[in-house]
Amino acid sequence: MNRRMITTAALAAVLAPVAAAPAATSATTAVRTYVDTRVRDCAGEGSGCRPGAVVHHWHKRGSSARGVGWVYASREGVRSGTARWLVKKPGGTWKTGGGWKRASRVGSFVETSWGRDGHTGPKYPSGTKLCVQFKGLSTKACVTLK
Repeated sequence: MNRRMITTAALAAVLAPVAAAPAATSATTAVRTYVDTRVRDCAGEGSGCRPGAVVHHWHKRGSSARGVGWVYASREGVRSGTARWLVKKPGGTWKTGGGWKRASRVGSFVETSWGRDGHTGPKYPSGTKLCVQFKGLSTKACVTLK
């Protein structure tokens, strides 16, 4: 009898987390109403990114609008630089997304960014193109919001 009580208690201890799992899973699913994506491009010739771009964008499931949380620009092989980002909606013309901003030196490259983490920032339709441009450099790094 004592052995059976121990076995039942051990079985209950093992099954208790399993019984609670569906509730935790449904709560997690409710929180994941947003899809967060990072897209990047590395342009230019030779080793390194000259320039490089990373864009964090997000959207609600089923929506065609894309929110841009932040844009990051980098350029290898220089000691200083000034960058901006441009945006072009499908069928539209190029507009300035973020004004000219001084890039900070980090080792062998410079970097700067606009925006912040979270579901903040401007919203654009799916298929919008974003590019990072450095002053004095004709090559741009571009990504498309899918």
